[in-house]
Amino acid sequence: MSDSSPPHPFADTLGLSFDGSADGQSRCRVTLRPELMNPHGVVHGAVAYALADTGMGAALYTLLGPEESCATIEIKIVYLASAREGELVCETKVVRKGSRVAVLESEVFASDRLIAKALGTYSILSR
Repeated sequence: MSDSSPPHPFADTLGLSFDGSADGQSRCRVTLRPELMNPHGVVHGAVAYALADTGMGAALYTLLGPEESCATIEIKIVYLASAREGELVCETKVVRKGSRVAVLESEVFASDRLIAKALGTYSILSR
């Protein structure tokens, strides 16, 4: 995201950062650390969900007008594998953007291994 992006305290808490967002796509990441693990020593599913949700918002914002914002309606996520160390990377794209609703898709990877896939619906709002 650009340097003019508003502060994002939740992303900062997770350690989530963006490689970039443009043209209905985004790429974000988080480095795994003990605070992000569940009691079994694998990354908590909420971390992958947060990457997908935040990545979806960032991707959609690249297609919104200056007087528009967005809000999550729903996200369906499927967990395919676990991760214990390293980094999670989320790649997101807008599948379809209408005037009031958008559909987005995210894939979350640990190294080159797909660990989660998400499909989200977002409301497009006038400010």
